Amino acid sequence: MDMLTFNADNGYLEAVVRGLKASLLRRQDYTNLAQCESPEDMRTILNSSDYGLWLQNEPAPLQTQALYDCLMNRLVYDFRSIRGQSYAPLSTFLDYVTYPYMIDNLVLLLMGVLRNRDLSELLDKCHPLGLFEGIATLTAIHSPEELYREILVDTPLAPYFAECVNVHDLTEMNVEIIRNLLYKAYLTDFYQLCVERIGGMTGSIMATLIAFEADRRVINITLNSLETSLRKDERMMLFPRVPGGLDDEIIQRLGRADDLQAVAMALDLSSTYRALFQRAAERGEYSLEDQFLEFEMKLLRESFDAQFHYGVFYAYFRMLEQEIRNLTWIAECITQKQFAHASRVVPIL
Repeated sequence: MDMLTFNADNGYLEAVVRGLKASLLRRQDYTNLAQCESPEDMRTILNSSDYGLWLQNEPAPLQTQALYDCLMNRLVYDFRSIRGQSYAPLSTFLDYVTYPYMIDNLVLLLMGVLRNRDLSELLDKCHPLGLFEGIATLTAIHSPEELYREILVDTPLAPYFAECVNVHDLTEMNVEIIRNLLYKAYLTDFYQLCVERIGGMTGSIMATLIAFEADRRVINITLNSLETSLRKDERMMLFPRVPGGLDDEIIQRLGRADDLQAVAMALDLSSTYRALFQRAAERGEYSLEDQFLEFEMKLLRESFDAQFHYGVFYAYFRMLEQEIRNLTWIAECITQKQFAHASRVVPIL
């Protein structure tokens, strides 16, 4: 993408998202929130932030679920506002940002069909950014075969399903395998969009972020498949691979790993993931996923150091999503009187 013409279509929205990023909560804000005695006390602090507008009409005392709903409403509003003012290829890029939520929503509906659940109830549990035109019609479906046909016709994920999933694979045992295959196809496609079709600074920034996401999924798939019936060749088949990610030697070792020690030995070949793995082992109360999230926040912050690229849009919404997780965690800890754990959040800025 030509930096000389970037601002013509995208300069205003880039400025908007950089301004929104500046409104994210700081470490001191989390320290103050962790000292609250109820979600209602949290509201008092959040009233001075951008969340005040979204919380002002909630009845007292504020409940954790109501807090979460208000935070998500703000996320959805910010996203749809920016998406509604964007032009291609930024609009296409933002559509791709929603695909992971669509994958999770469709997997949730698939589980509902397999377990004979009322899909209209599950629709309320779907992530709002993963909703798409026609998703309401899926609630009338009563079999996996019907769901598969509708997905191939009505959803943006149709190419991924056609490539990765066969109608005969739609069983409860295969649900997580299907999810991982869809994510693998999505990450490969997203990488091609950013690096090959958009290119420029966007390609450079997003290549790093997508490679990290692929690496995280490779490591998590390995850890979650230890001591399960999943064969090692099936595990390897689930690994997403993009340029700039884990090298072939590490991938092969993770594919053959039988226990946690073998995983640690494989990650010793990567200075980045060796450090994250060791830190998780040393800090017992912070899991490996917490280390991944902290490292991801670092990468997202660094993406704002460059200009004239779409990575800031991806970064802002990932950071805002983590902020929502942080606030929900604090509210839940306070509600359950686990005050000592309320400060265990992932810092964003």
